[in-house]
Amino acid sequence: MEIDVQLEPQKIQPHELEEAFEDPFSVRFLPDSPRKGPASRHYALGRTVADRYLFLSFATDCKPARIVAFRDMSEAERRFYDRRYAELR
Repeated sequence: MEIDVQLEPQKIQPHELEEAFEDPFSVRFLPDSPRKGPASRHYALGRTVADRYLFLSFATDCKPARIVAFRDMSEAERRFYDRRYAELR
């Protein structure tokens, strides 16, 4: 996985991105519109070991994933993640 290091504004560390991306209970979404090009963009909701909830946007060509954008989850996204987590637990 490649991580673009643009972390200063949000104070999110690279290890947190990896943890959220590899969260076994993460929720992943397909893009809402088709993208042209070899890599498609997807979205994920995941949680870190320290219980930080992150939204990730990543590109993949079915090989390594490349995180292109990230932020803390909104309250609505967090409630959605928590409901899905409760269903899968």
